[in-house]
Amino acid sequence: MTHRATIDFLLHDWLHADALCDRERHTDHSRETFDAVLDLSEKLANEQFAPLNRLIDIHEPEFDGVAVKLPAETPVALKAFGEAGLVGASKDVELGGMQLPTVVEIASMSFFYKASVGLAAYPMLTRGNANTIVAHGTPTQIETFAKPGLEGRTFGTMCLSEPQAGSSLSDINTRAVPDVNGDGSGTDWAQDPLGQRYRLKGNKMWISGGEHEMGRYRLKGNKMWISGGEHEMGENIVHLVLAKIPGEDGKPVPGVKGISLFIVPRKLVKADGSISDQRNDVALAGLNHKLGYRGTVNTLLNFGEGKFPVNGQPGAVGYLIGKQGEGLKCMFTLMNEARIGVGLGATMLGYAGYEASLNYAKERPQGRHMGAGGKDHSAPQIPIIEHTDVKRMLLMQKAVVEGGLALGLLCSQLVDDELTGSSEQGENARLLLELLTPIAKSWPSEWAQEANSQAIQILGGYGYTRDFPVEQYWRDNRLNMIHEGTHGIQGLDLLGRKVVMNGGKALSVLAERISQTIQKAGHVPGLAEHGTALAQALQKVGATTKAAWSTGVPEEALANATPYLQAFGHTVLAWIWLELALAAKAAQAEGEWDQRPEGPGFLQGKLAAADYFFAYELPKIDAWLGVVSRRDLTCAKAQADWF
Repeated sequence: MTHRATIDFLLHDWLHADALCDRERHTDHSRETFDAVLDLSEKLANEQFAPLNRLIDIHEPEFDGVAVKLPAETPVALKAFGEAGLVGASKDVELGGMQLPTVVEIASMSFFYKASVGLAAYPMLTRGNANTIVAHGTPTQIETFAKPGLEGRTFGTMCLSEPQAGSSLSDINTRAVPDVNGDGSGTDWAQDPLGQRYRLKGNKMWISGGEHEMGRYRLKGNKMWISGGEHEMGENIVHLVLAKIPGEDGKPVPGVKGISLFIVPRKLVKADGSISDQRNDVALAGLNHKLGYRGTVNTLLNFGEGKFPVNGQPGAVGYLIGKQGEGLKCMFTLMNEARIGVGLGATMLGYAGYEASLNYAKERPQGRHMGAGGKDHSAPQIPIIEHTDVKRMLLMQKAVVEGGLALGLLCSQLVDDELTGSSEQGENARLLLELLTPIAKSWPSEWAQEANSQAIQILGGYGYTRDFPVEQYWRDNRLNMIHEGTHGIQGLDLLGRKVVMNGGKALSVLAERISQTIQKAGHVPGLAEHGTALAQALQKVGATTKAAWSTGVPEEALANATPYLQAFGHTVLAWIWLELALAAKAAQAEGEWDQRPEGPGFLQGKLAAADYFFAYELPKIDAWLGVVSRRDLTCAKAQADWF
């Protein structure tokens, strides 16, 4: 009950999501329709996803030499999700969507992440895949590849990494050459396995489909760590693949500017957009067996090796999306969405662990109260939730997971403001979203993982066994530190680009928002002290940002980008918790929550979590900011032979 009640509190008492219904795009909606979607989501998650969480962890995907085998229940659950219309819930009605606000769509998704993140990864990737095609594709590409995904009929992936490149995307080797003759005859892959030298007589082959067109290419290369890359579910799998097109000299353009983005379907599509029975030249090279997320099939894919030749020729058929050389720019639509999704998934794994350890702590008797004369061993044992250190661990989890959920919903509402707000509101939302995306991905990935550790600790020895779910939550969550960019990458993005872009304008927008909250808190008994602490933290972050860049030497400024990310994230979460405390105080004054099943303790718990964050978490930023402001080079100067 705590999750749904918290969703209602965040959406309505804090974010006032009902106001979005006054905007033209959402006029058909109301709080009643929002509640109906959330009710459906909670029901589906509990009935279709949650019962499979342990099953798909134990029975991992297997390849029998012909097809990838998944538990029979997996496609049933995902079909139910798709048929409920939840994949494209926020999309246009013309695309099969409901035009829900993004913040409601993401609130809906939180139930599925908590129930089974391994299953939820499939629709999350499919939605991001389709949204990217909608943002950058042609009308034909949208109709042919995005719409079926949003309708839940097909699945989508993102294919970035390669075995030799990892996160260094400028080093990818996958090549794409124009399919000049439309049958692969203009792509002599035998001439050069990497496709680096070709004589090209034209840029593209255009295939007409009514009023639409798609540029056709042949791809060859290998992609690693592809979630959902091969299975038998749905009508098709649509891969979004980064690859390089050779330049006029037959060689790939170096760096990220040479990267383009391609739609590569598992099954070929016909001229009318319908799906063919013929396989594209995309073959499974192997399955990766990870620590967690075991229900999400993870693959190494070979593109264009000739296992499934098209028209007798090797080379996977792909369609250029967006402009040539702007592949990474287009893919960031999916990557940024996925980063927020990863952060929310991490949060909800933490939330699942919190709820499990909370229930255990209320039921597990152990120990006795300490009286003035010591323990009375004849007295009955007490539930461990009565012990102070268990309360500490529960408050830590509560502060992290409810704060992380609030962060994810805030970022989602910024998407709504960017799309449907006034011009000024939209621009500020865009800047703020860019700035907060590294935080939305990395902060929950780090601290919800620690929350899962605390959940295990509360269960004691039982927490390490598979008799209880918390060990799986920990394993699943450990992957989120790497998914969609490590902390190091996010830190470099934040300190190296986001806080200094446009002369620091995004940072100024955030500072103004935080200052407004501080001003409000100054007039509320019990919150003024928190406001003062937040003001000091904000000042420290600003001063440290300037100190880091004071020499203008990137190597010095960015030497401690990860501690900067940690301090920045904690400051943002302190702001969010002050916002939530203000909302809780206002709700207490109204008294409406007193009449609900959660009772008055629900709001008091929000205030206690805020108190915990300001007392135990926010003070940590001083150590992190210290090494940044001093431009400490202890780590940067370390030599390989010192280790």
